Amino acid sequence: MCRLDELKNKEVINECDGKRLGYICDLELDIKCGKILSIIVPAEFSLRSIFGRCREYVIPWDSICRIGEDIILVDVSSCTCTERPLRKR
Repeated sequence: MCRLDELKNKEVINECDGKRLGYICDLELDIKCGKILSIIVPAEFSLRSIFGRCREYVIPWDSICRIGEDIILVDVSSCTCTERPLRKR
């Protein structure tokens, strides 16, 4: 078992190219089924994020290969990096 707080402290690394993607900031859940659909990792800082949009990697849960002590290995040949309005927290 693993809690969200523990997941947020693990670095996400793309197994395909060894690229460090960052740390989980959010999850997408299917509330009806009670399943995690994807993990959300903020992309590198960009000037556009100041103007109300942020870039983030949306990684499907099925793309997770292994969750270790310190890292989460994902297998994504091309991570989808999307722009979304900043959410108020």
